[in-house]
Amino acid sequence: MKKWLTILLLSTSFAATAQTVSKVWVPDNGNGTFNNPVINADYSDPDAIRVGDDYYMISSSFNHAPGLPILHSKDLVNWTLIGHALKTQLPVEHFSKVQHGGGVWAPSIRYHNNEFYIYYPDPDFGIYLTKAKNINGPWTEPIIVEAGKGLIDPCPLWDDNGKVYLVHAYAGSRAGIKSIIVVKELNKEGTKVTTDAVMVYDGHELDPTIEGPKLYKRNGYYYIFAPAGGVSTGWQTVLRSKNIYGPYERKVVMDQGNTTVNGPHQGAWIDTKTGEHWFLHFQDKDAYGRVVHLNPMKWINDWPVIGEDKDGDGKGEPVLVFKKPNVGKIYPITTVADSDEFNSTKLGLQWQWQANPKPYWAFPSNGYLRLFSAQLPDSIKNYWDVPNLLMQKFPAGEFMVTTKLSFKPRLDGEKTGLIIHGADYAYLSLVKKADGNYISFSYCSNADKGKEEVLISGDKINGANIYFRVKVGKGAVCEFSYSDDGISFKNIGDKLVAKPGRWVSAKVGLFCTRTVKTNDSGYADVDWFRIEPVQ
Repeated sequence: MKKWLTILLLSTSFAATAQTVSKVWVPDNGNGTFNNPVINADYSDPDAIRVGDDYYMISSSFNHAPGLPILHSKDLVNWTLIGHALKTQLPVEHFSKVQHGGGVWAPSIRYHNNEFYIYYPDPDFGIYLTKAKNINGPWTEPIIVEAGKGLIDPCPLWDDNGKVYLVHAYAGSRAGIKSIIVVKELNKEGTKVTTDAVMVYDGHELDPTIEGPKLYKRNGYYYIFAPAGGVSTGWQTVLRSKNIYGPYERKVVMDQGNTTVNGPHQGAWIDTKTGEHWFLHFQDKDAYGRVVHLNPMKWINDWPVIGEDKDGDGKGEPVLVFKKPNVGKIYPITTVADSDEFNSTKLGLQWQWQANPKPYWAFPSNGYLRLFSAQLPDSIKNYWDVPNLLMQKFPAGEFMVTTKLSFKPRLDGEKTGLIIHGADYAYLSLVKKADGNYISFSYCSNADKGKEEVLISGDKINGANIYFRVKVGKGAVCEFSYSDDGISFKNIGDKLVAKPGRWVSAKVGLFCTRTVKTNDSGYADVDWFRIEPVQ
């Protein structure tokens, strides 16, 4: 019998859906304080806004589909995933193949004239805009605001003088330059760049690799919040000027200090109705990805100070435990979804494919998820580039995944399994052979460099059901096991130390593949996918 977790209803600001509370990470301590990270999963490059009593956050999604995740909170601590602004990546054909590290880089979200605007960069194509009158969509077909390679991290500002500005940075990998911030003008609709770039800051000397700029205006000052020094080793820089084009003064307002929070990186300044100021940013945790932190912020002499400034020098350091924001009310504990009972006809929002999906790869069917086997592309050398991997982000530092499924293949070589995916990966699978279905364990080191898998064959499985399990321990050490009754599990294969993908965390998920062409593939029915504390 399926075990339901605590069900909480989301706010009426969007269509209410059942939301389970994670068993492996809850930032709200229930006593008026919270722990960082507030989202212990790979929602990198966060940007956020407040609209009335509601907070909305978006993040990078790179090559994964659906893209541009949208999260909601009432108190900046308890977040839920409520949708995606991109059902598919554009250009559609380009992203029908896995494009590691491409796609949606650091986006920005703003609310203007009763509409939500999301500007996002694709470093290979340019800066896009998509809009919606409702946060749940429909979102408009993305349009190119400016085409070009290497244009990244855009953020708009509707000024009180009637002009519209756009700030952005450059990706060295595409543009051949980096560490500079530029400002351009947009048309009044915010849909097209109308002027040439003006370089307002060159960070090569003091702020190498400055990027991720967010543009604000307060008390007559233009502010550019921008991290520098590298994703895992940097600091938060803020620039200010009375003129949009500078010259800008510079101040470092937060760095790691004496904490364990390395390289506190780009994010968003948010206020509350009660007059408090907060800053959401990420921390790079290698295989666990770029997790989201919340830090208090205050203004002193028209400069922001983020985190705790213990020595009073105007530069803060991140907090690990702190008093929750005062938003005027107390709201229920909620978290981003992880476990899935597949009791809906829609796929859970936590799931993403590696590329634009085919409509027949997966069918949620009120009690199970049917995965039809998809033919492996001839061009791939291993599972690094398989598009039909259905995966989600690591949800905590330590956790255990168990999934129950049945396998009904038709062709030799059809395979279904549970995978930990990254530059190094491993998976546990059932494979159809001429005389039945067999357990196998496969792992691959340096998969991103085209290395071949190593295969360990296991037992023949005669029953209808199989249980796959992976335990993820400290340091992202993963141990696989399987069971035919869900009670007694047998370990198989060596332990894997999970590695991140390209700009993303390691991921955990499901697949169903085949090696040959057919007009009627076999399938796997996944009964449930549960994430729990390690036993």
